[in-house]
Amino acid sequence: MLTAKQHELIRFIQQRLEDTGISPSFEEMKEALDLKSKSGVHRLISALEERGFIRRLPNRARALEVVKLPEDAVTGASSSAPKMPAANDAVIAARAAKAVAPDPANDVIDVPLHGRIAAGAPIEAIEGQTSMPVPAALLGPGDHYALEVSGDSMVEAGIFDGDFALVRRTDTARDGEIVVALVDNEEATLKYLRREDGYIRLDPANGAYEPQVYESRRVQVQGKLAGLLRRYH
Repeated sequence: MLTAKQHELIRFIQQRLEDTGISPSFEEMKEALDLKSKSGVHRLISALEERGFIRRLPNRARALEVVKLPEDAVTGASSSAPKMPAANDAVIAARAAKAVAPDPANDVIDVPLHGRIAAGAPIEAIEGQTSMPVPAALLGPGDHYALEVSGDSMVEAGIFDGDFALVRRTDTARDGEIVVALVDNEEATLKYLRREDGYIRLDPANGAYEPQVYESRRVQVQGKLAGLLRRYH
């Protein structure tokens, strides 16, 4: 069951694809749905993607496909609204054939920036909040936040001091994934996660550092690494 805004958004995307063959920009979707920010659009798109209604084409900033429509997409609409045919594989293929090249990746999302995180010894809990613009193409489905990396313990994974880690918010992760781990509800760190015999091992990606081992109850996963932003001076 979709929310009213999710229903409205998928119908808007479908109509734009029917009219032009190109999915709308985040700005156009924000204005069409009368939302206050593009982050609200991102959340709606992520929810529709997770439910299998839309699909994003990789490496293209404005490429959305409507995989299916909600059952009430026509019957629940007003009589003045244009009817929208169900999106099947043939329709999707036809749209892809007539679509022109997308605009440059200029859609951005305001992502909460929760201070700094250690890529070395744990240093501080996540606190404070501002926001930073992030290209929408870097973010997949889900709720995200950003953290500034401090330290060099993850350099062999390509994560350097001063980078901004883009984190998908979750409290679960598989072994071998890079996570934001909160230790003793006080200290946050970015490490590879490993589990062994009731303990959590937080592994660095730098031979100069030793793994950190804690009882499982002392470690809380707060997110998984989804991407990186780097400033060049």
